Amino acid sequence: MSYDLAVWEGDRPADNAAALTTFEALYERYVTNGQIPPTPRIRAYVEALLERWIDLTEDDDERSPWATGPLIKEASGPFIYFPMVYSRREEVSAGAARIAAEHGLVCFDPQLGLLRPAPEEL
Repeated sequence: MSYDLAVWEGDRPADNAAALTTFEALYERYVTNGQIPPTPRIRAYVEALLERWIDLTEDDDERSPWATGPLIKEASGPFIYFPMVYSRREEVSAGAARIAAEHGLVCFDPQLGLLRPAPEEL
């Protein structure tokens, strides 16, 4: 079982309902209909994640929180939808959301239907 986050380039939606609509459209365009190379901003975001947490493909000690690897393979254009191991979801999703905000990206948690980071995560 994994826990997923979506991160994308663009303006932050006005509310969670608008974020869900945007997420669904981006998922359809960039995941369902085939992947394209990640944009430089999404690539930089993934690199920042991997500075904090090791990629699954490089992990010999089972320290990686990612459920798939290499993590960059989850990125498509201005969008990334990526899974993490469920047992580390709180720590990793909060950190990944903060890093997204630092990179000027939108982060959406589809399990909770919420934009992140929440104020208490900043």
